[in-house]
Amino acid sequence: MKTAFKISRHLPLVALILAVVGAGLLAARWPAGSASPPNAPASDAQRLVAILQYLESDYPAAVASGDEAELAEQRSLSAEAGATAVRVPAALAFVPRVASVDDRVRVGADPAGVSADCASLVDDLVMATGIRRAPAAPPDLAEGALIFSQTCASCHGPTGHGDGPAAAALKPKPADFHSDQVMGDLTPFKAFNIIRFGVKGTSMASFAMLDETRRWSLAFYLFTLRQPGCDRIPRSVSLDELATRSDTDLASAYGAAEVPCLRRSLPKLEPPVLLNAARAAMVDAEHRAASGDTSGAERLALDTYLTDIEPIEPWLRARDPEVTSQLEASFTATRSALQQRSPQAREDVVRLISLLDRAGGARPKATAISVFWFSFLVIVREGFEAAVIVAALLAVVKKRKQRARARFVHAGWLSALGVGAGVFLLGRRLLAGAMNERMEGFLAIVAAAMLLHAALWLNARSTTRRSMGELRSHTQGALDRGAFALFGIAFLAMFRETFETAVFLEALSIDAPTAVVWGALCGGVLLLALVVAVGRLGLRLPMTMLFKISTVVLVTTAIVLLGQGIHSFEEVGILPSRPMPFPRIEFLGIYPDRIGVIAQLVVVAAALAGKKLARRSPGRPDLRGAADPGE
Repeated sequence: MKTAFKISRHLPLVALILAVVGAGLLAARWPAGSASPPNAPASDAQRLVAILQYLESDYPAAVASGDEAELAEQRSLSAEAGATAVRVPAALAFVPRVASVDDRVRVGADPAGVSADCASLVDDLVMATGIRRAPAAPPDLAEGALIFSQTCASCHGPTGHGDGPAAAALKPKPADFHSDQVMGDLTPFKAFNIIRFGVKGTSMASFAMLDETRRWSLAFYLFTLRQPGCDRIPRSVSLDELATRSDTDLASAYGAAEVPCLRRSLPKLEPPVLLNAARAAMVDAEHRAASGDTSGAERLALDTYLTDIEPIEPWLRARDPEVTSQLEASFTATRSALQQRSPQAREDVVRLISLLDRAGGARPKATAISVFWFSFLVIVREGFEAAVIVAALLAVVKKRKQRARARFVHAGWLSALGVGAGVFLLGRRLLAGAMNERMEGFLAIVAAAMLLHAALWLNARSTTRRSMGELRSHTQGALDRGAFALFGIAFLAMFRETFETAVFLEALSIDAPTAVVWGALCGGVLLLALVVAVGRLGLRLPMTMLFKISTVVLVTTAIVLLGQGIHSFEEVGILPSRPMPFPRIEFLGIYPDRIGVIAQLVVVAAALAGKKLARRSPGRPDLRGAADPGE
């Protein structure tokens, strides 16, 4: 029922958001022991790895060719590696080794030794900085083909032979992805880094505008260009191995006949395999913690969660929500203990390994009932507000004695319902394959803010009365202008309600989509029955009491989503974890962490303040009264 934007009507929402952010920052800075020093920006560490990979592959060939231009390129890259290494705190221990490489490259010496040392440095840097060497989920080869045709074919040619329209003017020539010389020691991980940073001194530009998922899709697609079709099921090989091994390595390990299928038929996510990988990684983290390398163990724990656990979280939650929740909490607590160099950190790692063992043998359990009830009540509550809107529109049409035009009102609000349902379904489709903790956290916090706005301010008595008056005034004007204007008023008035409901249900459906569907359906049936009872049977409903109860439901749902959103951000390292002695009540989004608890307490305080403000405003319209604006 929004008409014109007035900042004064949105000041409470702005104040709430600032208060929540301020509470989060306050809790984040709350002393909680010494933390490990911050890492360098990921791009510096990744750039260093990319340069060393390029030297590993191309320096021996440059020395063998004796081409001064190529040797100058190698010297420039080795000098850049030395300058980059000193900017990466986790790589400071490797600066002498990088300098040794630079010394030899400057004089064109020891090509085999430089190549071997660069390969060793890459392995050590990856472990020290926590860089991912493989995608979290299988890349989309079709997407990679599309990106190649749009961004690469002009130089590399439509089939990757290095013969694109722009190739003739380039020096050196673009890579031929069918060449054994090019592909012999190239891996998707190396290709991923080249796509990210480009190659200095060549026409290979950086494609940093591509996000990580699309860079992986393109990198893996390059390896299919020279491969024939696959006519059988490939052998089971992990994504990590496919990303870090060349075609030559794969042929040596599995036979040349297997390479086409390994490159063209990527493995699907196999939860048991990822659980085993997570367990092995955490065993490694336990050894690191025991040897005093707590910062390395913490980075490994974060990388393990993002790479191995997050992609299969829906599978784990469907099998055993309790164990899954314990796993999430254990990863967060373990990382916090490692960051603070707690004496209990090693015990936390061992406990986490035990939970991974339990998760591997978990059995399916039902989804949380709380999601069903929240969805049910949100549908009923938002549906009542939508019914008030439709009733007001139809009342104006009736009073102006133009009942024939009521069909345009019905067409408008029904269309808005359809579009709202489409928004929900589209959101599920877009996020189903890419839902991660960052997106979950963002969606949950946005939905929480919208819920609070709707519960505490948009539906305050004075706002509702003013909005209803504006709606009726606009409807009367629309009747004079024509049917299309009347349809537009009905559509826009209803669409706000449906869009909000779609966002709310989307946020609730992250962990239990089936429960959301059933809750929404049951809530819709009850809502329809109540509307029929009011409209046809003259039933009088205690609207004041219903709106009070529904406001409590909205605020409670917002508190749940806010807690879940903050918890998601802590799990992926966007927010620091600050554990505290406090009950863990997951169905209310309450976790024993300072940031989440303080933010939720701020929301409770804002809700109480909003309630006091609402008491000062005069009367609220009810469903029956909205049917006739003349009453």
